[in-house]
Amino acid sequence: MRSKYFGRFGGQFVPEILMNALAELEASYRQLRRDRRFRGELEDLLKHYAGRPTPLFHAKNLSRALGYRTFLKREDLLHTGAHKINNTLGQVLLARHMNKRRIVAETGAGQHGVATAAAAALMGMPCVVYMGKVDTERQALNVYRMKLMGAEVRPVTSGSQTLKDAINEAIRDWIKNVRDTHYILGSVVGPYPYPEMVRDFQSVIGRETRRQLGRTPCGLVAACVGGGSNAMGIFHEFIKRPGTKLLGVEAAGHGISTGKHAATLLKGTVGILHGAKSYVLQDRWGQIKPDVHSVSAGLDYPGVGPEHASLKDSRRVRYVAATDKEALHGFRYLSEHEGIIPALESSHAIGYLLTHSRIRPKRGACVICLSGRGDKDMEHASRIIRL
Repeated sequence: MRSKYFGRFGGQFVPEILMNALAELEASYRQLRRDRRFRGELEDLLKHYAGRPTPLFHAKNLSRALGYRTFLKREDLLHTGAHKINNTLGQVLLARHMNKRRIVAETGAGQHGVATAAAAALMGMPCVVYMGKVDTERQALNVYRMKLMGAEVRPVTSGSQTLKDAINEAIRDWIKNVRDTHYILGSVVGPYPYPEMVRDFQSVIGRETRRQLGRTPCGLVAACVGGGSNAMGIFHEFIKRPGTKLLGVEAAGHGISTGKHAATLLKGTVGILHGAKSYVLQDRWGQIKPDVHSVSAGLDYPGVGPEHASLKDSRRVRYVAATDKEALHGFRYLSEHEGIIPALESSHAIGYLLTHSRIRPKRGACVICLSGRGDKDMEHASRIIRL
């Protein structure tokens, strides 16, 4: 029997009513991941619908600025604009095989919501997406895209009105409708088997990267970390390769010292959030801190995937944090010098490397996971960056 934990993190801390649903999900996933027809159908969709494989682009101007050869894994070129489609296609196929007729999801930056809406539309399944009211305002374009594809977007007005609260409402919906509804979690968080399953669907990123590098040694892999799905997707292939440094970049917001940040692995403590044990930004009474902040909606989350927590404890991955200012610097630099507008989430990894020259590969190249494109952030960024 597989462990439901990554070291001391993970587990299933959920209401009893969901235990059977999680057991059904785990059993179905274990069966289908070995099924040739299921794998073939998913690979066909990833290729012909999502647009895989994505390019590994040698960013020569960025390389000159950093002082070492740097590649971008272009997940931003996927259909719907981010890595999220890798997971949603897999989970919607899984839901169909489980005879679930309705899809529910949460979203922060909107990319997971858009990818879920697209996959649900493709399969002819009704879809409800929960999104914090604050995020609906700073990601209005993605709200429209979801609605255009037939999804119902339900703004969440409780709590901080961001991703944490959207997940809360999506879980409540799932509890009420567990018999006919599948909940598509968008990151490597939540109760087991979600952290492992989402990682597996996203691990195509790392497998492609290794193949595309060929004989070029990979000395450093960097990715932004909120819940952590794009990071686990690219890290997973390199974890057992000690010659490759792994760097996860969280959101330092206005600065770690201000308390207005989302640097969970750096400043969090062990707790329970959304059905799993991991590092959490909480007070001494176990309540989620109210001032979690990031300029990017996708990183504005007070928890992190349990596998990331385990990788931090084992020191296999180094976790750092980039401020809003550093992220905006990365956002603008890549736009001006490579003609590629990155998502504000991915900009954290770029901005951190640009401003911290001591982080560098000992040998070989650096790969940055460009998890999404910045189209969704244009309105938000235009209020901050004056041209």
